[in-house]
Amino acid sequence: MTVMPDTTLHTQLLERRQRLVAATGTRDRPHLRHLLQEVDTALERFDAGSYGLCQVCHDPIEHQRLSADPLVNVCLDCLSEDQARALEKDLELAARIQTGLLPARHISFGGWEIHHRYEPAGPVSGDYCDLVEPRGDSDSRYFLFGDVSGKGVAASILMSHLQALFRSLISLGLPLDELLEQANRLFCESTLASSFATLVVGRLHRSGVVELVNAGHCRPLLVRNGKVTALPATDLPFGLFSQGSFELQRFELGADDLLFLYTDGLSEASNETEEEYGEERIRAVVACAKGLSAEEATRVCLDDVRAFRNGSRRSDDLTLMAIRRLA
Repeated sequence: MTVMPDTTLHTQLLERRQRLVAATGTRDRPHLRHLLQEVDTALERFDAGSYGLCQVCHDPIEHQRLSADPLVNVCLDCLSEDQARALEKDLELAARIQTGLLPARHISFGGWEIHHRYEPAGPVSGDYCDLVEPRGDSDSRYFLFGDVSGKGVAASILMSHLQALFRSLISLGLPLDELLEQANRLFCESTLASSFATLVVGRLHRSGVVELVNAGHCRPLLVRNGKVTALPATDLPFGLFSQGSFELQRFELGADDLLFLYTDGLSEASNETEEEYGEERIRAVVACAKGLSAEEATRVCLDDVRAFRNGSRRSDDLTLMAIRRLA
């Protein structure tokens, strides 16, 4: 059996080979020489048409594992007991690290309360959720929310990279749309061409003003007096084009108004008949959120989607964030 070569991974391997050759130089470095041999072997598999196939069972290797490590040559089912145990430990460590990157689940400041729920489908997640207080400005908070391409370990690596980018750039004090432009350019330059993310990035001000950019993500829901308004996604997903520009939305929330964000792990959740939960159900649930705290709003939504699934297995990461104006 042969597989069509992934040109992106082939290019990545060639680039790694060039760097290894340059790093090795004239000095004898056994660990680099061994790594160079592994890269050469992977490139030989490309030439033979067998790259991406398990060397034991000859079935395709999981794509997300290849994306995370192009040198992988055995599928999960064919790992030895020691290899499986080592991978399990790595995943446990990755899960602990990712959990440590999350903001506090509940935050209150300057007339706002924010609550999020983060539920990976596996040990690690590609959903992105963060809250950042800009340096020297206790009167505002950035909220960052989205979903990176892919699943599992590869997606979680992209998520942590995205978080590091934004946390570094926020300290520069750029206007929100310029912040997105700079982060988008750096993201494009430092990741594979196939990598992208859908994102909602916003800034809350003590005055009640919200600045928001939506780069291709699920439409945030604004709940006011029992009426739900879906705020449009005005821009393409993040990371598709390095010269992308972003449209800034600006509005104000009053007392008890709620802004509700979610990933497609909620809207695309399905039940035993493969019916999707959908945006209309989400709108119906959050329409009843008047008078509820941000935490209660997320809990009610989670309870409803679990009842809808009725025990069906969840196949995607699910993250919610509720932002409520107190006064």
